[in-house]
Formats: sequence, C-alpha cells, structure tokens
Amino acid sequence: MREYSTPLDRSIPTTGSLTDDVIRNADQSPDTVQFSRPDGAGGWYDVTCADFRQEVAGVAKGLMQSGVGAGDRVALISRTRYEWTLLDYAIWFAGAVTVPIYESSSEEQIRWILTDSGARAVVVEDDVHRTRVEASRSALPSLEHVWSIDDGAVADLTALGADVSDERLEERRSAVGNDDLATLIYTSGTTGRPKGCRLTHGNFQTELGTAVSELERLFETDGASTLLFLPLAHVFARIIQVGCVKARTRMGHSSDIKNLVPHLATFQPTFVLAVPRVFEKVFNTASQRATADGKGRIFDRAVESAIAYSRALDAGRVPIRVRAQHAVFSKLVHARLRDALGGRCEHAVSGGAPLGERLGHFYRGIGVTVLEGYGLTETTAALTVNLPDAQKVGTVGRPLPGTTVRVADDGELLFTGGQVFSGYWNDDEATREAIDADGWFHTGDVGEVDDEGFVRITGRKKEIIVTAGGKNVAPAVLEDRVRASALVSQCLVVGDGQPFIAALVTLDEEALPAWAELHGKSARPAELVDDADLLAEIQEAVDEANKAVSKAESIRKFTVLPADWTEDAGQVTPSLKLKRTVVMREFRREIAALYE
Repeated sequence: MREYSTPLDRSIPTTGSLTDDVIRNADQSPDTVQFSRPDGAGGWYDVTCADFRQEVAGVAKGLMQSGVGAGDRVALISRTRYEWTLLDYAIWFAGAVTVPIYESSSEEQIRWILTDSGARAVVVEDDVHRTRVEASRSALPSLEHVWSIDDGAVADLTALGADVSDERLEERRSAVGNDDLATLIYTSGTTGRPKGCRLTHGNFQTELGTAVSELERLFETDGASTLLFLPLAHVFARIIQVGCVKARTRMGHSSDIKNLVPHLATFQPTFVLAVPRVFEKVFNTASQRATADGKGRIFDRAVESAIAYSRALDAGRVPIRVRAQHAVFSKLVHARLRDALGGRCEHAVSGGAPLGERLGHFYRGIGVTVLEGYGLTETTAALTVNLPDAQKVGTVGRPLPGTTVRVADDGELLFTGGQVFSGYWNDDEATREAIDADGWFHTGDVGEVDDEGFVRITGRKKEIIVTAGGKNVAPAVLEDRVRASALVSQCLVVGDGQPFIAALVTLDEEALPAWAELHGKSARPAELVDDADLLAEIQEAVDEANKAVSKAESIRKFTVLPADWTEDAGQVTPSLKLKRTVVMREFRREIAALYE
C-alpha cells in the first residue's frame, strides 16, 4: 500500500467564514478592481472591492428581510455571470447556504434538488428557469420565494432590505463559522439521483489557504486576472471564484461560448481555467483553419516543434536544433494560438477529466502552461495539482499541503485532508460508503503515485462517466429509461473522456417478432440494425430518457448491435446485471466508431 503526504507548511484560518475576504478587501484596498463586467459594447467596466461589499450587503439585507434565516438553503440557477458571484456572497452574508443548480438542468433534476435540500428560496436567471421551477411548485412546500435575475432580482432584493441595519447584517454574517455549511453541491450518484455534498466554510478555507498560495504565480502576480466561463454550479469554477476574491485577483464572467474568443481578446486574462474539451476545441479549430488556408503542413510541424520543446524541458536540456525550430514557429504559428486566449495568458488550469500528455506538451510548448489537477465535488475541488515550478505532464500533480494520498490494495485512490467534505446531505449510507472508519475518502478512481508524489489517474473504479467537458453523468438513469422500450434488451451508456454521451443498444429478441410482423420486416436482429423504422423507435426511447437529464448529459448518438448480451457469453451476471467493463472491452471498436 503506497502513501504520500505533503506537509502543511502554513496556517489555515480556524474561525470566521468566506465573507471575511470581502470585508477585508474593502477595508484594506477599497479602490482595487475586483471584477470587470461586460459593458454591452464590447468592453468592460470595473467593480471595486468597496463596490462589491456594498452590493453584497444590499442583497443580503433583502434576503434577510424576505425571511431567509441562518442555515436556510437558497438555490441559484443561472449561467456564469457577475450576479451569480454577487448572489453567492450575499447568501453567505445572510448566514444561509447556497445550492447551485446547473442552468441546463431538467425539471426533474431541479425538483429533486429543491426537494432534497429543502430550499426556502431560489434565484433563477430568466423565464426559462422560472418555468422549470414553477412546474414543480406544488410539490415544493418549503419553497417560499422565486426571484429572477433578468427581472431585477438584485434591485428588488436591495430595495426590500433598505430598512435592515448594518449592525443586524453584521451580527448575522459574523455568527457564521468554519464548521458551518457554505454550500450544498449536488453531484450524480450511481443511481442517477444527485447527492448533496456538504461543504463547509472550513473546507473552502483549507482548500484556498493552500491552493492560492501554491498557485501564487497565477493569483498574485502584478496584473493577474482571469475570465471565468465554466459553470459556477461546478466546484471547479466555484473555487477559482472564491480564490480570486481572497487574492483580489481581477475576474470577469462570460457565458457566451460562441463569443468567447472576442471576450478573451478584450479582457486579456493572465490565466484561465477550462476542461480538456475547451483545449481540444482550440487546438482542433486552429488545425482546421490552417488546413483550409493551405497551411496544414506548417501547422503540423509547429505542433511537433512545440511538443518536442516541452518534452526537452522535462529532460532538462533543449537541443539547439529544437530551440531554433521552436523560435521560428513561435512567431509564425504559436503567437496566433496565444492570441486566441487573449494574448497575455501564460497559464491555464485544467480539471474535470484527463487532458492527455500530447495536448499538455503542446500547450506548454506554445507558451501556455496547462496545470492539471485532480479533485471532486466531495473534496472542494483540488486534492492534487501541478505547479508552475513542479510539473510532470501527464500527471495531476502532487497532493496539496496538508493532504495525504494512499493507493489501496485494489488500486483505488484514497485521500485525507481538511478540504474533504463531512458527508452527503440526508444520505448517511452513501457517506459511510465514501468515508471509511479511519477517515479516508474513497474516490472511486484508480491511480498510481510515483516516488516524488506525483499522482497519475489510470482508470475509474466507479461507473460515473466524466465527459471531456468535465460533466459528471450517471449512466443508470439513462440506461433504465432506454430499456423501458419494448424493443430494447440492454443499453450501455458511454462517453468517459469523450465530447458527448453515446450508447450501445441491443434488441429484445422476444419482443422483436411481433414488431417485425406488424411492419413487414425480418425478425432477425442482425438485419434490423440499420432499419429506419426500428431506429426511429429506438430514438423515441432515447428522447424519452434524455428528458430526465440536462443537454450535456443526454445521449447524442447510439448504435444498435446485431446480438444481445447474455449470461452465457459472460456479459451479464446471474442477476441480469450488465458487466460494464466486460462489454466495454469486447465492444471497444463499436464504441470508438461512435466518435469517429
């Protein structure tokens, strides 16, 4: 059993809450720019530390006046925008708990999260989200208020709280401590029903107290800034948000992915965070454009030059020939790619899924070092991270200070540290499965730890799928619904590390003859795999299954196989449970074909 610890070499706050950062910033540096907001004309206008405290306090007073009490849950459904961060801190100022919900979540998902969390209020972004909430309003007895950002939620709450005194707000804010709940973040479970991860202010304080210091070059260099475009409902984006406030790093928001490149050009961040799919898209788009312009061979040579240069850095010596080629391509090709990230970006943080060594070396070779890390919602984001001066491309870095990793006998990665959550909301059984009697958190991922403490993820023990976009997807809820079709025998949802979710489907050979006779078709499965009428009915089953999940979790593509999976063939257990690893190994070519 291998184990590696990184000692804690700094003090972590043991009192107070995340709101202390807002107070301190406004007191010590009121005129420092904390945020930049889009001005609607292609530019940005600034929000100072003093401005932010005033706005947060105004909204928090409105929440208190509306009846939101200490410890109450307030849900937040919105794309990434300034108001998301403003409301998050206002909820904390009021002593309440933020429950983020992905803006793409279905009515069913929203209903479950609001029900399970017992949310007393919800702030939505627009009428689309309001409609999804209102569809379940009768089943949500705890829900008292629904405010909409686009309909003036910030102004309305501020006006509502006009009579709440500063002293009363401060009493509520300062009563919150490290052990108090900061947020409930719902993450997919193997049953498909999201589980609420209880993250305290102390969990965040531990994570930030180490991560921001370790990544000092990102957060605290002169002119440091980042443009946040990942969903703030994801713990990865959330920890960067809170880290920027703690470090007074200028931050912007963007949810318009189609116009992300222009936003990056005008904002000019010094670092960004993204999931591997974003880095893949930047690379693929550049490659396609080069090919269309007749410069594909030059681009390919530039790519190989960047990779060779990065690999040579790892070796400790860059040959003169590699250095010379790199200098040429840096001006001809690499500079344009850096411009796509705003021109000033030197670092990027990647998480949510493996980036891959080739892309990691490519980006470092063009001058944008991508620092891969590893963590889960249950661990308040990062457990391990590569650092600017301590990086091994292809790994997810060393444990953060105060964190210990252990490789169990079956290869599963276990962790302890102050950022690890205390358990799931209303689910003691799941908590006991995640945290053992000795306090080790079981990640469900399989990996290795080298002699220097660098962690490499080699597989997934649990069945949760993580797409290339970093979206956690529980396959069971989709598979169960697809199998509800009379024509379907088995369904296997795939997509780990891929750009979208897909599925393999087998046909029910007992139900097939009746359908075939009705439609005048052959009853042999092998002759129906490409039949338009049959595929249309399978598509209906897929569409029905997709109603239970968000668009990012939905099945985009499927293929029908010519034969069913059976116990005799070793693909199904005696209790008719699918042996996922066996099927994925035996049908790896069919799975690969779904993404060609």
